[in-house]
Amino acid sequence: MSLYPLLDTVFEPELLEELETRAEHRFIPAGTKLVSIGQTVRQMPILLSGSLKISRVDEDGKELLLYYVNPAESCAMTFTCCMQQFPSEIEAVAEEDSEILFLPITVMDQWLVKYPTWKSFVMRTIHYRFQELLKTVDQIAFQQLDERLIHYLKEKVRIGGSPLLNLSHEQIATDLATSRVVISRLLKKLENQKKLLLYRNQVRLLGDM
Repeated sequence: MSLYPLLDTVFEPELLEELETRAEHRFIPAGTKLVSIGQTVRQMPILLSGSLKISRVDEDGKELLLYYVNPAESCAMTFTCCMQQFPSEIEAVAEEDSEILFLPITVMDQWLVKYPTWKSFVMRTIHYRFQELLKTVDQIAFQQLDERLIHYLKEKVRIGGSPLLNLSHEQIATDLATSRVVISRLLKKLENQKKLLLYRNQVRLLGDM
């Protein structure tokens, strides 16, 4: 068994050995910004535990949630930035305390040729994140905000593993690129429908959500 059991079924033993010697293993506190818009990315992260929030942020600071990165996953947008050395077009923030492997960009091209499982991992990540982005576009274009809010809350529960979410109305509004007043109104409506309970800076989803 390797130092990173979560990845034992993802990569072949030879690649796991290289990960142990080439990757930087770090623990990142919740709220830490790992990547900023315009930053040159010099290390590629693979998440071992926790979660990362990937967002777009405009010049006025308005934020739009794109997707989350979960354990044994990486960020497709970071792949492209690393391999082409383009400035980052996304912002990545640790949603909770996270354990991450950081790979030097110098190994990425080499491993695509050397290790079949690495190539599969990269292609699978790009495909999955593309599907996530399509889902986000569909939600913005075709769904009402209340539907987007429900999907957002369910995704938070899935990632965190608990129906009790430590979220302020302002945080939710930021992630969904809307106003706090609108989110507060929609949350109150859902509470009246017995789909959730509201506390101070917390939301508890109920079984019939």
